[in-house]
Amino acid sequence: MRSLTLAVLFALFGSVSAAADPGPIAITIKDHAFVPAEVKIPAGAKVELTIRNEQAVPAEFESASLHREKVVSPGSAISVYVGPLQRGRYEFFDDFHPATRGVVVVE
Repeated sequence: MRSLTLAVLFALFGSVSAAADPGPIAITIKDHAFVPAEVKIPAGAKVELTIRNEQAVPAEFESASLHREKVVSPGSAISVYVGPLQRGRYEFFDDFHPATRGVVVVE
């Protein structure tokens, strides 16, 4: 009986953890825009954002609300880990081109 209970608990909590992990989320910087400009992640999960700069000029992924700031050289990619976060909207932008903006939506 005890092993059955443990198996059921493992199945329940193991599947919840797997469902909450979206894996790396790709964001591209192209033509002074983040693509996609909005990404959704689950509340309480640590998530990797992979930001690729497809421009001929440097860009900077910056977010005061996410406490992240990282330069992305032309033609390269970086990884930024965020979370676990509470539900809400967390804006980010390219500090070199402030009109280039995006948002992480935590649900």
